[in-house]
Amino acid sequence: MTTSILSSPKARLARRSLLATAGAALLGPLLTCPALAQGDWPAGKIITWVVPYPPGGSTDVLGRNVAQRVGAALGTNVIVDNKAGATGTIGAAFVAKAPPDGYTLLGTSIGPQAIAPHLMGRLPYDPIGGFEPVITIGTIPHILVVGANQPFRTVADLVAAAKAQPGKLAFASGGNGTILQMQGELLQQQSGARFIHVPYKGDTPALQDTLAEQVQFMFAPAAAALPHVQGGKLRALAVTSAQRLKSLPSVPTMGEVGMNDFVVEQWQAVFAPAKTPAAIVQRLNQEIGNALKDPGVVALADKLGVTLVGGTPRQLGDLQKADSAKWAKVIQDGNIKAE
Repeated sequence: MTTSILSSPKARLARRSLLATAGAALLGPLLTCPALAQGDWPAGKIITWVVPYPPGGSTDVLGRNVAQRVGAALGTNVIVDNKAGATGTIGAAFVAKAPPDGYTLLGTSIGPQAIAPHLMGRLPYDPIGGFEPVITIGTIPHILVVGANQPFRTVADLVAAAKAQPGKLAFASGGNGTILQMQGELLQQQSGARFIHVPYKGDTPALQDTLAEQVQFMFAPAAAALPHVQGGKLRALAVTSAQRLKSLPSVPTMGEVGMNDFVVEQWQAVFAPAKTPAAIVQRLNQEIGNALKDPGVVALADKLGVTLVGGTPRQLGDLQKADSAKWAKVIQDGNIKAE
């Protein structure tokens, strides 16, 4: 019986080897496409930088300047899209649901990522698990201020007066769930005094009524309060930073006046949707970090009262988790509810 050459064991082995080589040649480009696509990012495609607040605030103004420089470095356009509402959670939810491809970013602050989730119950996004931390833009210290005609000269004076008249002294904030409210609540819990919280629609009207002495005090962003302190219209009792401010060297920190664990700084940061490729996150971190060193950005940050930070994605993630735990406890202990 004659055996076919094609059906011999040796021939069959050769044929399988040939098919495997041909298959690898065909599949190779397909298997490497994702890596190539990621490597080509952003390939001239527009990147959207979502700011969850109205235009004109420090998060928006600083974000626009950084975004412009990042776009130039990446060879594309980075456009800022303001999606304001619900204490910043509307914009955060939008980004959390966006494709994790590096084309949608969230330029936000501490509120939607570490405070609001503990006030508003169930949110349409996970503030930690729903995002990849990219970089911390900067921090904003606050100043505990009273009107120039108020009788309080120290934090101890303010606390003593509140204890003598429980629920009579009022403090202003930029709204329910803001970092300004949380500081007033923290002061109550640490001092044992009781105040009335008066929320406003933004920091500016809150500061205006503090100047007009419609309320007794507020924790105000340093840049907004400083001109009024230097002009004699507000009195600074303490600062919330870890160290005294260079612009107010005679004003003590909250820690120095006996309020332990009262370092409070409002951070601004950039996040991407969860599962955004690590290579893209690292490239964004690098380019945003470079933008933070630009003299124009540094000058703008000084004007806005923002201390630029930078750092790694992990450092931002650790900061967010620590602040989330801190404010969750304050909110729970104070039985604070979103109104």
